[in-house]
Amino acid sequence: MNRGKWLAIVTGAISILLAVGYLLLVQLLDFRGEMQPAPISQKGATTITLANSLNAHASSAQPRRAARLSHNG
Repeated sequence: MNRGKWLAIVTGAISILLAVGYLLLVQLLDFRGEMQPAPISQKGATTITLANSLNAHASSAQPRRAARLSHNG
């Protein structure tokens, strides 16, 4: 056989292997079951906690900066 035929056979075999691998991956992920969303109460608590911690960090950093400036000045 000439080089073109071998190349077509090899690329076809690679394509089939990728397709079978993809189907196996999809079956494995589908086997895990249906995904359940997080409860809304947990989503809100995380957002509020993050916002509170950022506000606390920002308010505690400002007096130190002001004290440093007045001490150096």
